[in-house]
Amino acid sequence: MTGANSSRAERGVNLQDLVEEFYRDPIGHHQLGLFHQRKSVPAPYDDLLDHHAHMTVTVEAHAKEAVDVKVHSSHRSEKWYSREITLVTQRSRQVVQYGIVRLDVEKLAPAVWTQIESQEIPLGRVLINHNVLREVELCGLWEVAAGPSLLEKMDQTAETTLFGRTALIHCDGEPAIELLEIVNRCEADHPL
Repeated sequence: MTGANSSRAERGVNLQDLVEEFYRDPIGHHQLGLFHQRKSVPAPYDDLLDHHAHMTVTVEAHAKEAVDVKVHSSHRSEKWYSREITLVTQRSRQVVQYGIVRLDVEKLAPAVWTQIESQEIPLGRVLINHNVLREVELCGLWEVAAGPSLLEKMDQTAETTLFGRTALIHCDGEPAIELLEIVNRCEADHPL
């Protein structure tokens, strides 16, 4: 994880900690990918990642269709809930985003938490639907040499470079949700 050990990426999300939610040894980080921190990412990934908005809304606007969440794995401790997901377009069934989410369950109202835990609606959509006062803080941009697990989850068959971000969502003024979000390849004939 080149560049990922820079303690807390200046503003609140530690990439290594997030990845270790699902990729600890013996599986290891390399199964997900090799990460290199970037100051910027090339177009069109800059529009998809370099902002302070929800990725659910961003990828839906880019793909021009709504997305569903597919939860690949999840676990909960007393205070934290973590899940590994992909977002898939509703009509064309294209994988548009991979993510790891870790949230502090104490910072969310019971109705919000219940809907998140149901694993049926993307996180951003749940927060928007419940009018949770939220601020999305972009923490870092990443170039990712996709490993076998990420390639499989993104429906990619060949080695590829992807781009992502780490972000922190403040709910009602409190840091509550840490995110790793990686968008799928953008090709000329396919938006994501």
